[in-house]
Parts: sequence; C-alpha cells; structure tokens
Amino acid sequence: MKELKNKTIPELKKLISEKREVLRHFRFGSAGSKTKNVKAGHVTKKDIARIMTEISIRSLAEKKA
Repeated sequence: MKELKNKTIPELKKLISEKREVLRHFRFGSAGSKTKNVKAGHVTKKDIARIMTEISIRSLAEKKA
C-alpha cells in the first residue's frame, strides 16, 4: 500500500469510489452465488479502510500545519 502515499486526496477518493463499486458488484454477485472467490469482499473492505485511513491522516496533518 505504499502507492497510496504517492497519490493525491482526489485520486484517493476516486479509488474509494471504484473499490466501493467493486464491493457492490461482489455483494450482488454473491446473492446469486455467482462469485468464486468469497474472500474478495473481505480484501476489498480492508483496501477501502486503508484508503480512508490515509485520507484522515492527511487531513489531520493539514489541520495541524
């Protein structure tokens, strides 16, 4: 996740929206039992959390500066 530190906040927000879309497709796919990898939802949620953490760290750093 080192590449998250190199991205700007708007790029991170775009990445979050993409990951949320992937998660939404996963959830609807699993309702019809079309998904093969059941662990993908968990991994996607963790990625979203990592991105949100990076955004909050940067916003706190901006407030202190």
